[in-house]
Amino acid sequence: MQLTVNSRVAILLQGGIKGDRGKTGLAFLRYSQTNIVAVIDSETAGQSFQELTKIEQSVPIVRDTASALVYQPDILLIGIAPSGGQLPFELQAEVAIAVEAGLSIINGLHTPLKPQFDYLQPGQQIWDLRQEPGDLTIGKGKAQSLTAQRILTVGTDMAIGKMSTSLELHRAAVNQGIKAQFVATGQAGIAISGQGIPLDAVRVDFAAGAVEKTVLELGKGQDLVIIEGQGSLLHPGSTATLPLIRGSQPTGLVLVHRAGAKQIRDLPDFLIPPLSEVIQLYETVASAGGIGTVKVKAIALNTFGLDLAAAEAVIKSTEELTGLLCSDVVRFGGATILPAIYEQK
Repeated sequence: MQLTVNSRVAILLQGGIKGDRGKTGLAFLRYSQTNIVAVIDSETAGQSFQELTKIEQSVPIVRDTASALVYQPDILLIGIAPSGGQLPFELQAEVAIAVEAGLSIINGLHTPLKPQFDYLQPGQQIWDLRQEPGDLTIGKGKAQSLTAQRILTVGTDMAIGKMSTSLELHRAAVNQGIKAQFVATGQAGIAISGQGIPLDAVRVDFAAGAVEKTVLELGKGQDLVIIEGQGSLLHPGSTATLPLIRGSQPTGLVLVHRAGAKQIRDLPDFLIPPLSEVIQLYETVASAGGIGTVKVKAIALNTFGLDLAAAEAVIKSTEELTGLLCSDVVRFGGATILPAIYEQK
């Protein structure tokens, strides 16, 4: 399914504006260039989306899918990412209403929806994002053959802004006239860019190969490739970071960290080491799987929740601590650290 600036999208975000399961939809609202006509969330219906989220979108929030149809969408994006990746039972009727009304569906959940609907109208589609592609092989380090510089975002935890960092860096590079490509590796990034690899839907033996294949395809003719990171080497439940390193064969890394975080967010017994040690860990692992030394080139600090003065202070102290350029790229733009990650030829 190809989204354009003329696509009219409604986003199913029930419980995702004030809750913690709206990552996909909120990212789409922040970065997509499509025409978003309505957000569906009964908890905040009628309130100001911009005031609630600080995302610059003047889009109405409505109670349910039936209410969203008034705004004449042609696509329903399932914008929630609940634990386990399953569509909650109470929302199945919402999706069915959209299908019956002729809307196409973009589904980022693990459960495929296409097999559940056999009465689609001509031109109507269901795009199940989290489907393993075919013809996969193991990784073989072939991404090294690209002439493009390859920057992978890595993190001290999950869900701290690796996708947002990647998109902001890509935006800044394009704005400066650099031939740059963003490689999405999760459902939100794929929905925004229209292409990529749903890494968590790929069997682990083929994960590095799937990343490699995608980076080779999208990196041709580019000067800079920004690969969206997933997970963390520090998180005991994460398996995504290593195949991303192996498959993309990065020439450099950007470390993403939540300001002030001392332990893994949902597992407080797992401490985050000092950033200098985390940097050394990532550089060692990335260099061991390639043919040269790979360095962390900059720090992307997530300062959400801090006021401007506090954010600037922690950015400065992080620069002094690590000796690396540091910024909150969502807050201040990707151009603030772009000089550190891209070497002009």
